[in-house]
Amino acid sequence: MVFRCEFCRSDPDAATQATLETQMFGLLHGEYVDAEPGHWLVWRGGGIYGRDLYACAEHRGDLTAHLRRHYGTLGWHPWKRPPYRRYPHREDPERERRIRRLAVGPRWAGRL
Repeated sequence: MVFRCEFCRSDPDAATQATLETQMFGLLHGEYVDAEPGHWLVWRGGGIYGRDLYACAEHRGDLTAHLRRHYGTLGWHPWKRPPYRRYPHREDPERERRIRRLAVGPRWAGRL
């Protein structure tokens, strides 16, 4: 996977790249997520909030300003203040697995 800062087109370091790849499996919508250790900020869009956007440590403020300008009237999500969520979170990994299984669809689909 290729991740680049939306503003300066820089690439993340190897450890941050691994974190960003792990974050792709989370079912998040309209949320800011921190990607450590490179201190990147990720906007997990989706639906009316557009696509996922990435910003390096230098451009975190630019990303939040951009999102608030473009999506700020659609809901409270772009106006969230730090601290932002860190993913992968280990609050309840079993819950995440159950959600992922349900997202695939019902088991009976296609068997009619």
